[in-house]
Amino acid sequence: MKFRGLLFAVAVLAGSPAHATDAGHELAQRSVCLACHQVDAKRVGPSFRSIALRYAGNDAAAEYLARTIRSGSRGLWGAIPMPAQSHVDPATALLLGEWILSLAPESDRAKSGRDTPATAAGDAGNGHASQQGADVNNSSASGDPS
Repeated sequence: MKFRGLLFAVAVLAGSPAHATDAGHELAQRSVCLACHQVDAKRVGPSFRSIALRYAGNDAAAEYLARTIRSGSRGLWGAIPMPAQSHVDPATALLLGEWILSLAPESDRAKSGRDTPATAAGDAGNGHASQQGADVNNSSASGDPS
């Protein structure tokens, strides 16, 4: 049953932008992301749109966000850490990362090769997240889309 819901979410996210936004919001709600985040306003954590703007145009950002959702992070958005959300399976985390990135305006999403402040700083509070940040930063700083 969980697999069917995931397939439905993938199908809807692949559809029109309005449907993708609705499906992404619903997926974020089911994954309990909205307890700390909102689309356009800071709550406990940054708004999804702020996250999208920070990582817009970075080809590795969806995977990075998926790892961050599941592993948590510290120091990227202030003093309040994001706890690991291990209840979110990897496929759902990737869908959430892609949905978050879709919230950036098209003009920002088209910008490739942009060095982002968050990835340049890394994530000092989360053992391996500094490497994750470096991975995202290296792909954007070099301008290499791979």
